Amino acid sequence: MGRWEPGARERLVVAAVDLFTEQGYDATTVAQIAERAGVTKSTFFRYFPDKRELLVAGQETLSRLLTEGIAEAPDKAGPLEAVAAGLERASTSLGPASRELAPRLKAAVAASSELRERDALKSVGLAAAMTTALVARGVPAVTAALASELGVLAFKRGYAEWAEGDRAGDDDLAGYVLTALNELRAASASLG
Repeated sequence: MGRWEPGARERLVVAAVDLFTEQGYDATTVAQIAERAGVTKSTFFRYFPDKRELLVAGQETLSRLLTEGIAEAPDKAGPLEAVAAGLERASTSLGPASRELAPRLKAAVAASSELRERDALKSVGLAAAMTTALVARGVPAVTAALASELGVLAFKRGYAEWAEGDRAGDDDLAGYVLTALNELRAASASLG
């Protein structure tokens, strides 16, 4: 594969997830990931500071899309309606390639305490981004934090169901995530 061939970042992520699944996170080296992706080690380090960061390759994009969706929600939208707008916007960034990679990524994360820790930090970062966007809309901080945590939980639940769903279908992630948010809204209302 040519040194300047496009898609190096995506190939690195796929190569890493495949290697993490095949031989474990700890046994996988940056050199192996680069070789599998068809790039040099220096190319790897142009995109990622270390192999752990491959797990959160799209976090900045997700955070940006979440906050844009929240900011652009109608003025009269309540906190969960604004979160729904953010989730819908963020869901557009994940397509068929993400859906195909999801089961292998899930297995790799489940097998590594370091990756589980990084995954938890990713969730914290997404919640913080949504909280900041909600507070900017005038939502009280405690309410914003709660709505954001429900948003993260809805995203994770919806993503998991979408990833495990029928790959032959053309259903998109947004439907799964918004359904999960509605279920969580109903569940929280039943808490009394």
